[in-house]
Amino acid sequence: MEHTSHLDIGCNSNPRNPYNADKLYGVDIIDLDTKEFSYQKCNLIFDSLPFPDSTFDSVSAYDFLEHVPRVATINNAGVFPFIHVMNEIYRVLKPGGMFHGITPGYPRNEAFVDPTHVNFITKKTHTYFTSPKYKARMYGFTGKFKIVKKVKWVKLTQETRNDMWLLKTLKNIFYTIYFIKKSHLIWEFKAVKNEENIN
Repeated sequence: MEHTSHLDIGCNSNPRNPYNADKLYGVDIIDLDTKEFSYQKCNLIFDSLPFPDSTFDSVSAYDFLEHVPRVATINNAGVFPFIHVMNEIYRVLKPGGMFHGITPGYPRNEAFVDPTHVNFITKKTHTYFTSPKYKARMYGFTGKFKIVKKVKWVKLTQETRNDMWLLKTLKNIFYTIYFIKKSHLIWEFKAVKNEENIN
């Protein structure tokens, strides 16, 4: 799939573009004046993404999901902001669009050390949003994501925009070293928007 438009969520002044899309967009909660890319201020805890349905070929979220509360009270009602964010990502993706997320994973220290981290992602969290079960349906998730690459641990570096996995044999032999180095989980999912593409 050709990626002509990409949205980076939580972009700050340095949006990521993992699929090398031609048009780059970013959203964050800060005031930012830039001409380097198309930017809009947005607080996804409370608001929807300021874009129409099926706008982007790809969406990324680097070190963002861990800042999204799982449960919150808004206007005296209990809501699920993490579910809302995943619904919004799905909504703005075109059919077959890609979601690329990197987040510190439980039980690594990186998941807890930042006091604004309130959402602890495990190696199995994605099963709530991906086929075949879509477990988050019970909480209001309306999207359909298919796993493109198996969720794995990765060391977060400036080069962590490519696959940097140890060989399986090294993982088995040097598991402790492997685990110490790896702090983040990578998600890469495809948005399924018609029934025949679910499997």
